[in-house]
Amino acid sequence: MSNALHPKLALFEEGDAATILPVVDHYCGVEVRMKKSLELQAEMGPVFDITLDCEDGAPIGGESEHVALVNEMLNSADNRFGRVGARVHPLDHAAFEADVDGLIAQSGEKLAYLMLPKPQSAAEVERATAFIDATLRRHGIRKPLPIHTLVETHGALREVWQIAAHPRIESISFGLMDFVSAHRGAIPRAGMSLQGQFTHPLVVRAKLEIAAAAHAHGKTPSHCVVTEFKHKNAIESAATRAAREFGYTRMWSIHPSQIQPIIDAFAPSAAEIDEAIDIIHAAQAAAWAPIQHRDTLHDRASYRYFWQLLERAYRTGQPLPVEIELAYFENSDRG
Repeated sequence: MSNALHPKLALFEEGDAATILPVVDHYCGVEVRMKKSLELQAEMGPVFDITLDCEDGAPIGGESEHVALVNEMLNSADNRFGRVGARVHPLDHAAFEADVDGLIAQSGEKLAYLMLPKPQSAAEVERATAFIDATLRRHGIRKPLPIHTLVETHGALREVWQIAAHPRIESISFGLMDFVSAHRGAIPRAGMSLQGQFTHPLVVRAKLEIAAAAHAHGKTPSHCVVTEFKHKNAIESAATRAAREFGYTRMWSIHPSQIQPIIDAFAPSAAEIDEAIDIIHAAQAAAWAPIQHRDTLHDRASYRYFWQLLERAYRTGQPLPVEIELAYFENSDRG
């Protein structure tokens, strides 16, 4: 295998392969929870991202102090893998520019990404992005800073395809609670529940539109929160549906107990991993020409599927044969 063409080189044109992010985006905005999340990530490895929250986490009037706290966390020894980002205030909030400037000035090299909440349009995403990029230049930060954004308003959903096409956007999240609230009672409270968020037509439409737009432009769609955080079965059920039925490759966590169930739901099964290894091996041996495997024909289209499945297995920390890790992931990390 060592002399064979790597799947990434064989199956994707330059720029075609989507960025692979950890399947969990874990949110925390209170100091004690930030510290515990960083400790947990240091223990588990970069199988989940941490987003330190300057929007909902900051007390009114204490925004600058909260940015200082987030910077302290970003620069702490527990940020071992470089997979910690931050959510700033919305573009139209008085604290937006101070959030961005304060975070980049003190932690520009440490940030994994910035999350932009509540854009009303693609034009707002562009303005926010332009300010972020100007701030990076002003502080001499040359490291690329990915930008994530939330679709939780009518305007953002209407223009989600333009947002997904923006070259600076890496991931798009669905903001369930604000989206439902934006309907002024027309979507019942059940639309925010475990069952209702997967059945109410307006919510389902939003989820599918976001996932489709993200995949069309090689971006990562990130599924919304499940508030029933004390019920493991609830989070497992929601994560499984998000991954298997709605096409999401990432999901929010708001409590440490949700992290592992989401990882488990998004991870491929052992049988899926074994099949993918067999098919990728056979394809590589055939110089990526079509093959027959267990009475089924496969070509480059299915090879891409099985390679992406192996990537997801690696990113979710699933056990892989040593020779597979050495052949395909030797120069990778799980973040």
